[in-house]
Formats: sequence, C-alpha cells, structure tokens
Amino acid sequence: MHVLILNHYPMKLLQLSLFLCFSQLLFAQTTEKGKKTAQPALRFNVLEIERQDIPYGSEDLFVFEFKNTAKKAAVITNVQTSCGCTAADRPETPIRKGKKGVIKVHYDTKRVGAFTKTITVFSNVGDPIVLTIKGTVLTPSDSPVNN
Repeated sequence: MHVLILNHYPMKLLQLSLFLCFSQLLFAQTTEKGKKTAQPALRFNVLEIERQDIPYGSEDLFVFEFKNTAKKAAVITNVQTSCGCTAADRPETPIRKGKKGVIKVHYDTKRVGAFTKTITVFSNVGDPIVLTIKGTVLTPSDSPVNN
C-alpha cells in the first residue's frame, strides 16, 4: 500500500505545478487589462522633428507645440538640451489648463553634417518629456545663396 501512494505523488506534484503556472498566467493577464496607460499632462503634437538639407548658417527654429491637459496651470520649470550646440526657449508664464504653448529650439547650423539632439522638458504637472530634433546641415558650398 505504501508503494501505491508513492507512485501517485509525482503525478499530483505535476498537476499542482501546472495548476499554479496557469493560475499565475491568468492572474497576470487580468491585471494588465485593468491598467490604464497614463497620458502625459503636456500633450505635444510631435515628439520628434526631422529636417534634411538645412542651409549652413541658417536661423531655422524647431517649434514643438503642446497643450496642457492637466487640471491646473502648467509651469515649464526647465528645458535641458543634450548639447551646447542646441538652445531651447520655454514659456515664461504658466500655461492654463486647456491652453497651448510652444518650446522653440535652435540648433547651431554652423556645424556641418547629420545631428540628433534631445531636449528634456520639466514641468510641475508630470514626468519629464524628451523631445528630439534630427537633421543634416549642408556645407557652405552646398547651401543656397541668399540675396
């Protein structure tokens, strides 16, 4: 009789293990469905702007528009660029809820070639948001002549 119990033990252990594995999978799926993805309070129209064939020495701006969807006024506390060759202007006054604002970014177009730079926007209404500018600056000889 003792041998009979030992023969069923591996099967019971296997059944219990499978039950626990499937239960865990089912539980994981139900919690994922219940989660809502939080939308950022500052909703930018685009997070990346790419421009090709930028004339050497031009004053082109990369302008990122956003809307404040928070329940309070948004204050852009800081705008940090990834390089000294990039400068960003932020709104100096709070952006009221439901209103729009802009972040203006200038890249030093006396640096020839391809570039990718990031701009991190910090505010009082959410996590930092990373914006990206990409492009290619033409050499002076390839740039159009301005008269």
